[in-house]
Amino acid sequence: MLRAAGVGTGDEVVVPAYGNAEVAEDVVLAGAVPVFADIDPATYCLDPDAVNAVVTPRTAAVVVVHRFGNQAEVQRLRDVGNRQGLLVLERREPEAAAVETSYDMLERRRAHAAYLSGRLRGVVTPDGGEGHDYQQYVVRVPGNGRPDRDAFARAVRAKGVDCRVPVKTPVHRMPRFWRDVRLPETERAADETLALPVDASLSRRELHRVVSACNALGGLLQPAF
Repeated sequence: MLRAAGVGTGDEVVVPAYGNAEVAEDVVLAGAVPVFADIDPATYCLDPDAVNAVVTPRTAAVVVVHRFGNQAEVQRLRDVGNRQGLLVLERREPEAAAVETSYDMLERRRAHAAYLSGRLRGVVTPDGGEGHDYQQYVVRVPGNGRPDRDAFARAVRAKGVDCRVPVKTPVHRMPRFWRDVRLPETERAADETLALPVDASLSRRELHRVVSACNALGGLLQPAF
């Protein structure tokens, strides 16, 4: 995709660090250098202001990833691209791109998300922005960092509810792509986020189990040592 667009050796490409390393790897394969920008804490997608702040004369493109079924602010990012003379490319998460979703499945997922958001306590539920299709239902377990979220996840799993940490390590903290930069929203999201089940196939009883398991913990846990 990048090479076909004319991106190559010596170019910089702005990418998110919150997510998998595949996007940064594609930049390296094209001979370019990945530059990481921070995310919008509500959408988990690139923040246009953060993108604008890391543009240099070598920047050739921005790769926008739509995360968890949330939509990035593409128009604002395109405005940045137009001002700075950058190519703006869009892609979905690999998992989302591989799954065909019917209208009925999408509506059931949205209904399940609405059920959870209306009943969960002690966690920060997702901002259901326009176009959110809930490929993943991602909440935040706020507190003193990763121990709180991980302890919460263990306790929920012990009650029979499947959940997972969507991003364990931001890409800019992986050895291969290490950058001495601070991306506070990216780092906070990696420490706090937890994906709860929202599959279209879930029954109301299973959704109730998710709510009961989470609410029984009272939200914030003490750090685990």
